[in-house]
Amino acid sequence: MKVKVISVLEDNYMYLVIEESTRDAVAVDAAVPKRLLEIIRKEDVVLRAILTTHHHWDHARGNEELAQLFPGLQVFGADERIGALTHKVTHGQELTFGAIRVRCLFTPCHTSGHMCYFMWEDDSPDAPALFSGDTLFVGGCGQFFEGTAEQMHTNLTQILGTLPKDTKVFCGHECTVRNLKFALKVEPENEMVKEKLAWAKQRDDEDLPTVPSTLQEEFLYNPFLRVTEEPVQRFTGRTDPVEVLRTLRSERDNFKKPKERPNPQAMLAFDWGLFGPFLEKK
Repeated sequence: MKVKVISVLEDNYMYLVIEESTRDAVAVDAAVPKRLLEIIRKEDVVLRAILTTHHHWDHARGNEELAQLFPGLQVFGADERIGALTHKVTHGQELTFGAIRVRCLFTPCHTSGHMCYFMWEDDSPDAPALFSGDTLFVGGCGQFFEGTAEQMHTNLTQILGTLPKDTKVFCGHECTVRNLKFALKVEPENEMVKEKLAWAKQRDDEDLPTVPSTLQEEFLYNPFLRVTEEPVQRFTGRTDPVEVLRTLRSERDNFKKPKERPNPQAMLAFDWGLFGPFLEKK
């Protein structure tokens, strides 16, 4: 099982998971078809399915176009708002693509229909992979747009946090440096945060991805997975884990907010080259 990390839009990731013996492939969060098709051609694979974590445009926008290009393409997700959806999946449901096994993990909060995907191959020495969308990030977690701190606490502790510790975490956005700067504010004495932040800054300077991390690493520096640790509780002034998480998310939302982003549709149009004819005329 080979995972291609594909950077798109401003800071998004989509992924192409390749079953190496058959050269079949599964895409995760196929937001930009043009870029995905380039990788499919380069890798000489056949796209069999799309797994969509949630309905937001920067994760699901390419589904309709790809479904037209590949008749019979299967599109999996847990939310009716996902475009071109052919298979609505439920928590714990397992899918098979050749040797690749997938377990669907329902993690509502960022959106009410958010699904993560845990992948592995039987009898493989490789670590399993978690495609966590906008639920779990490197050093952080997603915003609570359509859910509650209680839900996110369940997601992080009971659903994702109980996966094998060597699980590789492939998240939906590159926001590691910002997340770890906040983590350092929460735990200024945490050496693992300092080391990971220095590493992430270097990767960022070299325009390289910081994914994947591992679940084991996340428990060492991700404050949202460390809600029972004394320094994190001291920072929030809370001891109840859900209240610690709620306070952390509120603090993170107000922490050095990035500058105003361009209009999302305009960003997508640029990515697709739709403004090209207008720019050429000038």
